Amino acid sequence: MKFTMKCALACTTAMLGTAAAAETMTIGITQNNVGVDSYQTTYEQAFIAAAEANPNVEVVVLDAGGDVARQIAQMEDLIQQEVDAIIIWPTNGEAVIPAVRKAAQADIPVIVTNSNIAEQGFEFVASFSGPDNITQGSRSAEIMCDKFKDMGIESEARVVQISGQPGYTTAIERAKGFEDRLPEVCPDVTLVETQPGDWNREKSQQVMEAFLVKYDDIDGVYAGDDNMGVGALNAAKAAGRDGIIFVGATNFAVGYEAMAAGDYWGSIYQSPVDDAEAALKTAIDTLNGVDLPFLNYFDTPKITQDNMGEFTKPVF
Repeated sequence: MKFTMKCALACTTAMLGTAAAAETMTIGITQNNVGVDSYQTTYEQAFIAAAEANPNVEVVVLDAGGDVARQIAQMEDLIQQEVDAIIIWPTNGEAVIPAVRKAAQADIPVIVTNSNIAEQGFEFVASFSGPDNITQGSRSAEIMCDKFKDMGIESEARVVQISGQPGYTTAIERAKGFEDRLPEVCPDVTLVETQPGDWNREKSQQVMEAFLVKYDDIDGVYAGDDNMGVGALNAAKAAGRDGIIFVGATNFAVGYEAMAAGDYWGSIYQSPVDDAEAALKTAIDTLNGVDLPFLNYFDTPKITQDNMGEFTKPVF
């Protein structure tokens, strides 16, 4: 592993002489799309703050703006800069693999954060740091099923799903976790259709508007995050469709507020601050030769109207 050396000459007294200062790690990060939602904005702020608090770390912070080609170019730029490690929040789990491979071939360890790359690229990655998105989807299915059972409609309920950005690993994994777990816990519940909301509240509202026109009977909505879930909720409110159970993942402040108002049933609690700090720590530990598991998950518990008092309101 390569390290960037920053040596400062310290002049004290003739007796003490001179001494060289310590070495610094330079870590580059290319993010998915900071401006798309408040989670990613908060993540970036927390990442920068954590780096500034560590005198042995310098960071190069980049954002791909959701553009795969831009992210690949950013990876190549970080390789040219000869940073010591690269953290990538992938825009697309498959498309970025060649760039990740190129970094590995340059002996620059790559840490994948938040959303993993496709499995065929694992051999080029030092470690993954983030949530277990399949488990999140599974827990969301359990939240929804439990509520249907409380309502006595578990034998007839119909559900629609609003997934995240197509090709994005988090979206794929959360959908898979939900789709696999729901028939295990509520075998008679029907998932009638899935459409992408691209992590965007306005688009998700439009998707839900189309669902409401198409289906007279919708008992539940599962959204890949609360930003999209609240978009769906807004559509249902505008259409006067009451009684729909809304469940999301990644509890945003708007989701927490909607839960407090009694409009939104449940979600998965995930902190972007924990996410960012874990990614930076994983990169530092890797450079320091710490033996890490390939998958470094942090816990993301269930949150519903029943237990939300145990959780602080998200800052994003």
